[in-house]
Amino acid sequence: MLERLSINNIALIEKEEIEFGKGLNILSGETGAGKSMIIDSLNFVLGERTGRDIVRKGQDKAWVEAVFSFNDRTVLKQLQDMDIESEDGTVVIKRVLTSEGKSSSRINGSNVTAAMLKQLSESFIDIHGQHEHQSLLNPARHMDLLDKFCGAPLENLKAEMAEIIKKYKNILSGIEELSGDDDERAQKIEMLMFRIGEIDDAALTVGEEEVLAERKQVLNNAEKIKKYTNECLKLLYYGGEKGQGAMDSIGECVKSMGSVSNIDTSAGEIYDMICDVEAQLDETVKSLKSYAENISSNEREIEEIEERLDLIYHLKRKYGNTVEDILKYREKCQSELDFIINSEEALKRLKEEKAVLFARIKDICDGMDKIRVSTAAVIEEKIETQLKDLEMKNARFKISVTKKDTFNSKGCNVVEFLITPNAGEDLKPLAKIASGGEMSRVMLALKTVIANADCIETFIFDEIDTGVSGITAQKVAEKMALISKERQILCITHLPQIAAMADNHFLIEKTVNDGKTVSGVRQLNVDGSIDEIARLIGGEKTELVEMTAEEMKMKAEKYKDML
Repeated sequence: MLERLSINNIALIEKEEIEFGKGLNILSGETGAGKSMIIDSLNFVLGERTGRDIVRKGQDKAWVEAVFSFNDRTVLKQLQDMDIESEDGTVVIKRVLTSEGKSSSRINGSNVTAAMLKQLSESFIDIHGQHEHQSLLNPARHMDLLDKFCGAPLENLKAEMAEIIKKYKNILSGIEELSGDDDERAQKIEMLMFRIGEIDDAALTVGEEEVLAERKQVLNNAEKIKKYTNECLKLLYYGGEKGQGAMDSIGECVKSMGSVSNIDTSAGEIYDMICDVEAQLDETVKSLKSYAENISSNEREIEEIEERLDLIYHLKRKYGNTVEDILKYREKCQSELDFIINSEEALKRLKEEKAVLFARIKDICDGMDKIRVSTAAVIEEKIETQLKDLEMKNARFKISVTKKDTFNSKGCNVVEFLITPNAGEDLKPLAKIASGGEMSRVMLALKTVIANADCIETFIFDEIDTGVSGITAQKVAEKMALISKERQILCITHLPQIAAMADNHFLIEKTVNDGKTVSGVRQLNVDGSIDEIARLIGGEKTELVEMTAEEMKMKAEKYKDML
């Protein structure tokens, strides 16, 4: 239920806070007073796209806040999925729009998108504006309206259908690929075999590129390496101009320390350490000599390494950034080649899978059709009953459910609403038969039936009484009063019969303050409501009109007490 609506700087509304109640909430006022701005504000806060021109002139921003309360588990689950907390079933929605056109929205303090707002609001509020007459005339919308009544069985089939169609399309793509031109297939096989062969001929190994690059660096610096190695050998073994090598010096140390240890046994440990150094140095010199003997600048080996690296670089440019990527690409080509070579078997398998899925799609379509046909029969009867209550006593309403050859995620049905308002006439599409007043009553009949089948708590009607007058207006008023026993209704009206049924009556007025036009809202008490009903009856306030308005209000209250 919508409990409160706060509006700030929306068009002619400067600042208003409206406390709505249960039952039938009526909004009335002079033409142009700003009644539709209330509905526009509600549409805005619930995520409908709007332009920055709704921001009141001279203001930097406009904002609307709506407070709802409910216990519907569907809405609570949606909030939970959005990671939004809700205490005691209360939801506070706020949306801000700047004069530059920037919009932001929050639910219970959490930032959300306009799309999230619309998705959530569809679960607990149904806004019927004057434009919805046009949507009712559009047969493309009729299936969605019928499906609202079909419930979980149909929704489950739709969900399964969506998954199967996704698989079915993938299979069709596979079949199309395998059923291609023989020349194209031969060309593809040749291309894949060439790529696989080119990679296989290279006999690549992971890490090879790094090893080759390091070996190339060594070969290119062979002379420099040989120079430094020989200098080390001179210092350690051969000796040079500055004297004997380190090996000879260590040898002399061993002799001298050996003599010391013979005299003083406590020097034995030092002697052993020097002997270890001599042994390690001897091994080092041997390794260094071996390394020096193998140093060479082999031009042929350098050329071979460069050729190998060029080959690797060439393959990297074609097939991947690394050797690992190239090898993975080779496996991909092999898989694709195997798939094409075995295409006859694969094509046979895909066609078998297609047949199985198509059979299931046909079963689902038949299931959807049965649900819609049986539901349509029930709805037809209910809507005809409602239309009779709304003074369309001879009207016949038919929901045509037929099958087409093609299918989509909604099945293969074509749904269209047909009506004849008069006895003896053929059923025809709504667009060809219904007047404005009849459209209003058909829509109200639909909403009445939907109210009994849906969990939506709040219905909003923006001048649904278009083209209605006299006894029909009274029937429309009574129907709204009936719906409002179980659902909250907000209704903008010009009809005194509907206004008289109000549980909560709000007057929208336009005034001029300091040269600025402002629309305001005030809740009327019983006397104020009667005065407004009188205005709706006759415009000019007379004693007779006031008495009529008072009597109308009294009868409305008695009617509601009997419901």
